[in-house]
Amino acid sequence: MEVNNPFTLVGKTILITGGAGGIGSAVAKTCIQLGARVILTDIRQDALQTTLASLPESQMREPNLCFTADLTDAEQLVSLIDFCPTLDGLVCNAGVMKLTLTQFITEEELTRIQKINLNAPILLTRSLLKKKKVAKGGSIVFTASAAGVYRVSPGNGIYATTKCGIDAFMRTVALEFGPKGIRCNSVNPGMVETALIGSFTEEQKEKEKQNYPLRRFAQPEDIANGIAYLLSDASSFVTGTALKIDGGMTLG
Repeated sequence: MEVNNPFTLVGKTILITGGAGGIGSAVAKTCIQLGARVILTDIRQDALQTTLASLPESQMREPNLCFTADLTDAEQLVSLIDFCPTLDGLVCNAGVMKLTLTQFITEEELTRIQKINLNAPILLTRSLLKKKKVAKGGSIVFTASAAGVYRVSPGNGIYATTKCGIDAFMRTVALEFGPKGIRCNSVNPGMVETALIGSFTEEQKEKEKQNYPLRRFAQPEDIANGIAYLLSDASSFVTGTALKIDGGMTLG
C-alpha cells in the first residue's frame, strides 16, 4: 500500500543562501535526500564549488546548481534573481556574527553586519516575490537565532538585533503573502557546531554547554531537519512561526 509522506520534498526546487556554510550545506544535503533539487549561493566561490561537488545528485531531471554572489551588492543580487527559476522554497541562511560590547560598537561594524544579516535577506525576498519567482504553495524560511529573539547575552547586541529584525520581517511576509498561498517561517537555533563559533575556546564551549539541558550544542543537521519540515507540506498550516531549536537553552 502506498503511504503518503507529507515530509517529502520530491519535485521541489529550493534556493539556499550561505550554501557553503555548515548549516547551509547540511540543509542542502537534507533537502536532496528528501527529493528536492537545490540551488546554492554563497560569497565564497571555491567553498561553494566544493560543497556542490560533495552533495548527492538531484533525484530530479534538473541538476543541483550553485551561483556565487555577494548578496549585499545590488548588481550581484539582480544577477542571482535572474539566474533562479521558479522556486518552491527559499532558505535565507547567510549570516555573520561578531561579539562586541556596546561601548565598543562602531558604525562601520554595525552597518556591515546589518547589511549581511538583515538587509540582504529582506531585499532578496522582496525581489523574488516581486518577480513572482516563488510558486504558490512555496515556503520561505529564515535562519534567525535564539539570541535576541528569546535571549540576550553580553557583547551580542548587533547580531541579536539583526535576528530580531529578521523575525519581525518574517511575520510581516507571512501576513502579506499568506493569501497568495506562500508561507514564511524562521528557525531559531541555539549554539550550533559550525565555524561561526570557531573563536570560542574549548573551555568556553564546555562552560556554555551547561546552559543546555541536553548538554550539547546543535549539529548542523539538527537545524537542517527543522528547516526541511518548514519547507515540506507537513507544515502546510504553519506560517509566521519562529521555531526554537535550542536544546532547551531558553528554558532557564
